[in-house]
Amino acid sequence: MMAIFMSAVEATIVATAMPTIVSELGGFHLFSWVFAAYLLAQAVSTPVYGRLADLYGRKRMFFIGATIFLTGSAACGFTWIFNVWAVSRTFGWGMAALVVFRIFQGLGAGSLQSMATTIVGDLYPAEERARVQGWLSGVWGIAAITGPALGAFIAQHLHWSFVFWINLPIGVVAIAILLRYLDEHITPRAHQINLMGAALLMLGIGAILMPAIQAQYLNAALSIALLMIGIAALILLVIGERRAREPILPYKLWRSRIMAGSNGGSLAIGMLLMCVVAFLPTYVEAVMGRSAGYAGVAVATQSVSWSCGSIISGRIMALSSYRTSGLIGALLLMAGTGLLITLGRDSPFVWLLPAALMVGLGMGFCNQTFLLAIQGSVGWNERGAATSSFLFLRTIGQALGAALGGTILNFGVARDAPEAGDVMGGLFDPARRASLGADTVARLSEAIAGALHQVYVIAGTLAVLTLIMTMLLPARLGPAQSSRQ
Repeated sequence: MMAIFMSAVEATIVATAMPTIVSELGGFHLFSWVFAAYLLAQAVSTPVYGRLADLYGRKRMFFIGATIFLTGSAACGFTWIFNVWAVSRTFGWGMAALVVFRIFQGLGAGSLQSMATTIVGDLYPAEERARVQGWLSGVWGIAAITGPALGAFIAQHLHWSFVFWINLPIGVVAIAILLRYLDEHITPRAHQINLMGAALLMLGIGAILMPAIQAQYLNAALSIALLMIGIAALILLVIGERRAREPILPYKLWRSRIMAGSNGGSLAIGMLLMCVVAFLPTYVEAVMGRSAGYAGVAVATQSVSWSCGSIISGRIMALSSYRTSGLIGALLLMAGTGLLITLGRDSPFVWLLPAALMVGLGMGFCNQTFLLAIQGSVGWNERGAATSSFLFLRTIGQALGAALGGTILNFGVARDAPEAGDVMGGLFDPARRASLGADTVARLSEAIAGALHQVYVIAGTLAVLTLIMTMLLPARLGPAQSSRQ
């Protein structure tokens, strides 16, 4: 739970402190790379840690990943040293160093959630796993609420470096607890790791994700080149993995209906999550004209209900089956996105809350169902790879969902309000919004509302796809039944 808290709170606490960081380090043009670098490194390293954990043990991989993460966190906090010389700030060297150290931090973060989730899957039998994984999901709800407040407090009353250094005591305690109490008995034997496969996997996924995450900052030629490099690397990966004695991505796992349905569902809910959550604040502030506080309430409602859904789904699975729990979650997602599709410029704010509530509950049900179905369908020597593949595809879905939603929003606003670029920021500031004039506000708000309506239609389609993926799960399989298929 401590390891997952570090991973969960990282995005919100750093995002809150970023204005302060930029004001000291400079290099505003690298602002988005602080997040993109971390996300890319975390995504590409997650499946590698999962497979290595099956071969060498969870404990060893957790220690390696946590050490890299904590070292990167400490280094990120020391990037202010680059501002000793004025010329460094002028050229943004401090921010450039922060991006580099965030890559290092992300490479370690790939082990935190995947290893913690896998360890829980090892420690508890299927009947108890749903309850304990619900506790882990609750950590995300706590992080969503405490992260922004903690980041704001540190930025205002302490030095921003502490948003990174706060990980150090938590990580050290987590390592000490696992070192003392986690017993793993692994028979030593020689392994032939497909190192080339690991490199090709990281190169291929990284090159494909880069245009998705940074589409607005990359020109078309560079984006196409990266996509071609990524596709070529993945083709070489498939060829090499089929010949490898111990492949990084065991293909036999994907022959199972449970794995196929759960991983497909993971990709779908990852995309849906970003199509909804990433753009809720924009709708609340720019279309409805509400303050950031209202946007925070909507996002917090979704986060807290996700945790509640995870806990409730565990009880339902214990009494019925994985499919029943997943169907309930998919129907909640369909209902929540259906409410979002009906939103209009004049819709009251309270109309958003039941939508956020149902989407959060649905995410909790589906995420928990797919994860536990995967963990229950494999043995110890495959659980690391299976768990990390689930988390990896959810991360890929989040990146694709954010990129798709952002592209639709930008295109819609450019088409319906081409003059919006110069005054768009005024919609998010109540004082500036009042000075824009009613006609301008109405035109810009209508353009954003129309674009986000299309985003929510896509979210609704993804909810239906999640329902289809859930139907691939065996009808009567649950934690109480045999976990091996």
